[in-house]
Amino acid sequence: MSVAEGKKAPDFTAPTDGGGKLKLSDLRGKPVVLYFYPKDDTPGCTTEACGFRDGAAAFKKLKAQVVGVSKDSVARHDKFKAKYELNFPLVSDEDGKVCEKYGTWIEKSLYGRKYMGIDRATFLIDGEGAVRRIWRKVKVAGHVDEVQEALKAL
Repeated sequence: MSVAEGKKAPDFTAPTDGGGKLKLSDLRGKPVVLYFYPKDDTPGCTTEACGFRDGAAAFKKLKAQVVGVSKDSVARHDKFKAKYELNFPLVSDEDGKVCEKYGTWIEKSLYGRKYMGIDRATFLIDGEGAVRRIWRKVKVAGHVDEVQEALKAL
């Protein structure tokens, strides 16, 4: 399935930190910032997660829900969330089905070695469930501000 701006966001149900479950369509009625990141407790991913955490007041004012997604286990998400006091749900996509739906499971290259991994990407979904903005190959610095500006334009 290809995700495109203006099209309906692919729905999913997946486990979250704290032993919960999240169904994307249950969040309808308010914007959702769905961001995919490679791995809990790594430098770039921690910086990005803490940026979303620190922006909580602005996201609340914009009536938006932030949701993080990686292939880490629920237990790993629990530790990551507690360590950095994250204030939004983390989806565990161990089987990769959510990443597949959103096209974020890609071939990467590091020092000439090819491997599969998560493309750091963010999807801004409006209250009706349509994708309004997509950021691929996200650079962490300044990203949270960009997302908030796009939310204001909804």
